[in-house]
Amino acid sequence: MFSIHHLDIAPLASAGGTVRLPGSKSISNRVLLLAALSVGHTDIVDLLDSDDTQVMLAALAQLGCRLEPQPDGALRVHGLGGQLAVREAALFLGNAGTAMRPLTAALALLASVHSGTFALSGIARMHERPIGDLVDALRQLGCPIECLGTEGYPPLKLGDGLAHNLRLDQPIRVRGDVSSQFLTALLLALPLVAQQQAIVIDVVGELISRPYIEITLNLLEKFGVRVQREGWQRFTIPAGSRYASPGRLHVEGDASSASYFIALGAIAPVASGSDGITIEGVGLASIQGDIRFVEAARLMGAHISGEANALHIRRGAWPLKAIELDCNHIPDAAMTLTVMALYADGPSTLRNIASWRVKETDRIAAMATECRKLGAAVEAGADFIRITPPKAWQAASIHTYDDHRVAMCFSLAAFNPARLPVRIEDPKCVGKTFPDYFETLFSVCHTDTANIPVICVDGPTASGKGTLSVELATRLGYHLLDSGALYRLVGLAAERAGIATAQADLREPALAQRLGNLAAGMQVRFTGQQIFLDGADVTEAVRTEAAGMAASRVSAVPEVRGALLGLQHGFRKLPGLVADGRDMGTVIFPDAPLKVYLTATAAQRAERRHMQLIAKGIAANIDNLLVDLEMRDLRDTSRAHAPLKPAADALLLDNSELNVEQSVQQVLSWWQGKTVFSSN
Repeated sequence: MFSIHHLDIAPLASAGGTVRLPGSKSISNRVLLLAALSVGHTDIVDLLDSDDTQVMLAALAQLGCRLEPQPDGALRVHGLGGQLAVREAALFLGNAGTAMRPLTAALALLASVHSGTFALSGIARMHERPIGDLVDALRQLGCPIECLGTEGYPPLKLGDGLAHNLRLDQPIRVRGDVSSQFLTALLLALPLVAQQQAIVIDVVGELISRPYIEITLNLLEKFGVRVQREGWQRFTIPAGSRYASPGRLHVEGDASSASYFIALGAIAPVASGSDGITIEGVGLASIQGDIRFVEAARLMGAHISGEANALHIRRGAWPLKAIELDCNHIPDAAMTLTVMALYADGPSTLRNIASWRVKETDRIAAMATECRKLGAAVEAGADFIRITPPKAWQAASIHTYDDHRVAMCFSLAAFNPARLPVRIEDPKCVGKTFPDYFETLFSVCHTDTANIPVICVDGPTASGKGTLSVELATRLGYHLLDSGALYRLVGLAAERAGIATAQADLREPALAQRLGNLAAGMQVRFTGQQIFLDGADVTEAVRTEAAGMAASRVSAVPEVRGALLGLQHGFRKLPGLVADGRDMGTVIFPDAPLKVYLTATAAQRAERRHMQLIAKGIAANIDNLLVDLEMRDLRDTSRAHAPLKPAADALLLDNSELNVEQSVQQVLSWWQGKTVFSSN
């Protein structure tokens, strides 16, 4: 996950490889609620870990539902058997419609029967999302519900602490043309009160997003309730309904999330050595309606094959074929078609998408605005959008409206033929359904190495370059290279391999080659302040005096230096790199667009080092530290191989009087000035 304001995506050239999808949000939150309402416990496998599911899990825990992670990765949900473990609670549900709507229905009914009262609220956007049609349907039954702000919108108060007799003998009427989640909420909740008689729901108007109702009906049956359906207008919950755990249930990969990688395969040239994009976790047998996105992508020219639990995609027709499509059957995935339409051979029109306007944001308005930024001509109405591909692509900073699907859709614009980067604002919003989306995307996308940005931070010992680099990498969402730790890692790896570097003659050809091979084969990862070697956290081990001495010895071996050169180059991966060292800008990445030479007075650096050592409980003399630093500076600047010096085009940053945040902001300002988004 990113903790950053924006993410810049370099121009992308090709794609290929395999992605594993997170669990379906729609299935995950339905299954969680059904398991909580059931008799018995349910082990849920491959549950989505996202903002929306965390909201539901937190709410269920507040309601007294016991949740137990299992050794095999499943989550065991101990059902409440349709009863209330607590009779009063205030639940905060963020912007999770798949939690707000069904919990409203279930808790309104249970509060009415069992004398409870519950308050449900969310973020500001949730309080703008209509829920009046569901509230009206529940009030028909006799449930006391109060809208605490604007009538017809959250926040809500459910129940009044008294028991009420529900009116279940007449059909319950609910509108179907605003959101299918209203009907889903009733279908999930009404079996709780259908013990004595059948309950009928009549849908008023055309039911939109029908595939999501199919998911609901399918899952209800897995938990023992078979709803009778007459077309899409009448649903009957049989008398005697009672939720019972199926025991163990697997959550499919999210078909809506699959749409981005289906589109990726349709748009991107196939990467060398690959067969295109393979998606695991969802396939042609999916119970999710959004799997029909495959049909739309095929209409646009994509080559797609698959089996029960996997899909294979390659680019076919190019440019893609323009389409005109009724998207009622794929309301969420249809957003991805909007970006695919940017690569089409003419205007494309998506119809029957009125539900977009009551989602996390007004998605019709959002997609129209952001497509125009890229150079497209767009027409939009109450329930349609028409996109004419750009005649001339433009670099754009995409506003994401705190909407995960907007962020994921527009990442695909980085394949534009003008080879312009794309900026995604607030990329962390993908956490709602796919927290690792960008990492997954970059794992299968490729571009020329020269397109991958690098920021070099060089400087003398104790200048603070390590701390600065960690912060920069975190803010930008880039990879981190702590080159100074690499030789320590070689020394550590050598000791673990049984090579006593203090006693051995490291100039001996066979041993030197062995050390070079050892260095070349290291699997190194830097995460914040942590350092991992071959999957193990070695942060403390490489900071020891022994590791420092071993590093000094192996650094003199040419085979090690050559191997580490290749290893360092390997850190240059999408979306970008912050490289910290002494010769990053002069030797390792001489083409880096931004090189910073960080320094401070020797006295200031000695004081910082003294404070660090004292904080660790290590006795230190500041005068001795100053002498050591001055001697080391002399050695580093006068050595024959890659002497410490600023690159010719480096920007000098003396941080003697600056704190870390001031230094970070200065470098970020310089970096912004290097991008095509400098005017934003």
